[in-house]
Amino acid sequence: MDQITTLALDQDFVAAQNAPLTAALDDDYAALGRALDRRGIDIEAITKAVSAFAVAAPTWAVGSGGTRFARFPMAGEPRDIFDKLEDCAVVNALAGATPTISPHFPWDETSDLPALKELAASLGLGFDAVNSNTFQDHPNDPRHPLSYKYGSLSHTDPAVRAQAIEHNLRCAEIGEALGSKALTVWIGDGANFPGQQHFGRAFDRYIESVQAIYAGMPETFRLFLEHKMYEPAFYATVIQDWGSSLLAAQAVGDRCLCLVDLGHHAANVNIEMIVARLVHARKLAGFHFNDSKYGDDDLDAGAIDPYRLFLVFNELVDAEQRRTPGFQPSYMLDQSHNVTDPIESLMTSAVEVQRAYAQALLVDRTALDEFQTANDPLMASQTLKRAYTTDVQPILAMARNRKGAAIDPVAAYRASGYRAAVARIRPVKTGGSGGIV
Repeated sequence: MDQITTLALDQDFVAAQNAPLTAALDDDYAALGRALDRRGIDIEAITKAVSAFAVAAPTWAVGSGGTRFARFPMAGEPRDIFDKLEDCAVVNALAGATPTISPHFPWDETSDLPALKELAASLGLGFDAVNSNTFQDHPNDPRHPLSYKYGSLSHTDPAVRAQAIEHNLRCAEIGEALGSKALTVWIGDGANFPGQQHFGRAFDRYIESVQAIYAGMPETFRLFLEHKMYEPAFYATVIQDWGSSLLAAQAVGDRCLCLVDLGHHAANVNIEMIVARLVHARKLAGFHFNDSKYGDDDLDAGAIDPYRLFLVFNELVDAEQRRTPGFQPSYMLDQSHNVTDPIESLMTSAVEVQRAYAQALLVDRTALDEFQTANDPLMASQTLKRAYTTDVQPILAMARNRKGAAIDPVAAYRASGYRAAVARIRPVKTGGSGGIV
């Protein structure tokens, strides 16, 4: 990393940015502590839990995102996985909540895995779940000679399915070398016309392919199945909802689990109930956080409906506090940043996820249970609202400050000049190609 780009990672720089904000933070934290104490809540316990909470940063999110119609490049975009790690390190250094990254292959392929692992360690980063890509063709990769135009793991051609299975097993192998413990599989398989695909046989082929991946990956690995209602298959998608995902996971094995993405559902679907159902089935792999107004928008977490994010965490915290067997969720941001600096969006999203977690920790579970048992819907709802409307900003900022991160991450990032510095080093990606990433 060029010396000028390391300022955002420098502890002295961060401390200097925090210094003028510390006194006000101490006052706000003390005031909130007194208010919470009157409710029987120990602010230090909440701060400790928030400090321990982490969400993975996806490598693909540090570049400019886009839509199906166009992508508008920005200055200083990462050139490769090594640049992506540097950007992810800045997110973690300033927001203090993303100590692991989630790579995507073959997008993040490198011939020097030891160097990649060494750089990650030097930047204080580890590796979360690895992701496979069989939802687009890779014409320059000799390991992908066959097209995924008509599907991958559920394709009618056994050779295409074998190619997709082999790619997933390779992803698991790379993940094991990097220290990852999970493989996430999302496919775009489906149909755009009625009659194009036999629904039952396509689902059977998918399950058979996933069973082959499960059998071939390391025994220490968990396999995460991700569902999505539509896109690119708009008429019918093979794994279109949590029910299909659950059926498949149950047919595969104990370490095969269902991953929930906030944007992968029909409008007005009760996603927090889906979380509860998968917790009940002991099949919740974890959560991909983003936000949406219309569909799978991949907007910044908490940007549109922060109360829904809180309600999701209400279920997650409930499962955590009940010590639900097998409850070991993996959390990751999954966003596409079209008009913002991706580093800023990832930092603010990590903060919003922590905010929802902190608010969920404030829920009076005893009172809530009593109101639910007594069939008092108003007071049950008000119990949740009291936790949600509590301003937990001092807790989040104090947790960051104590970890050596920034009290105000965006302000510190802009003061560091990181974007301008990397823009001088990394060539501009010209053109406005289409695509989400």
